Amino acid sequence: MKLMRLGDRYGQKTPCVVATDGTLRDASSVVADFNPETLGDGALARLASADIAALPEISTQGRRVAPPVAQPRNIWCIGLNYSDHAAEAGMAIPDEPILFNKSSATYCGPDDDILYSPQMTKLDWEVELGIVIGKRTLGITRDAALDHVAGFTLVNDVSERAWQLERGGQWVKGKSYPNFCPTGPVLVTPDEVADVQALGMWLDVNGKRMQTGTTAKMIFDVATIVSYMSEFCQLEPGDLICTGTPPGVGAGMTPPVWLGVGDVVTLGIDGLGEQRQTVVKTGGAA
Repeated sequence: MKLMRLGDRYGQKTPCVVATDGTLRDASSVVADFNPETLGDGALARLASADIAALPEISTQGRRVAPPVAQPRNIWCIGLNYSDHAAEAGMAIPDEPILFNKSSATYCGPDDDILYSPQMTKLDWEVELGIVIGKRTLGITRDAALDHVAGFTLVNDVSERAWQLERGGQWVKGKSYPNFCPTGPVLVTPDEVADVQALGMWLDVNGKRMQTGTTAKMIFDVATIVSYMSEFCQLEPGDLICTGTPPGVGAGMTPPVWLGVGDVVTLGIDGLGEQRQTVVKTGGAA
């Protein structure tokens, strides 16, 4: 299944399913919303047994595309997880996954604006595969990992590199400004993805191709990431894991290239849809 949500940022959302004919169907009669509570309470199983074609058709016309799952309790990230990106950064391939967090306040829709603060100087982009957890996960084996995954989604792990790398402390500082985690447009369940480790991915800035990659270059694959993280922390339904980015980030260019007000970022992953964001100035408040 491919799941979407429509609705204003702070208003009621309509959960939707993409039918086999490509039309969008209102699933609110089956599931009130796609959120951590319903994912952990059998929402996907109820949808799988429903007659999707009989649900009311709904249009995206004039409606905001929201993240495909409501606000997650946690947003986790894996750093330096593509071998070609590690080479670009001139860094050694890690022996174990590098874990860090983004503030949950970064979470936003796939086409929402990227906010630019006057204090930013090195705003960067990162197209990433997102894993959404489907049930409580703690201490599981790699073989069991995919049974705990609700689906996959597209993420732009927006980063302010000066804050991340030059201001001391942990990376979370440069990853946590509002709207730094555009997510969606769809959540695609694992049965719809033939091979999650063979997905093409790309990102353009103002129409110029910056990133071209494939999940085949991930150092730690999806199953390894989920199992590894469950050794250290309890993953909850709806949790989002951003799994790293391929080469072509602004920080890796010579000279570096940074986003500015008015720039347009578009990105996509095979089978997971596309995003489009515009960088807009903010006075510092969300």
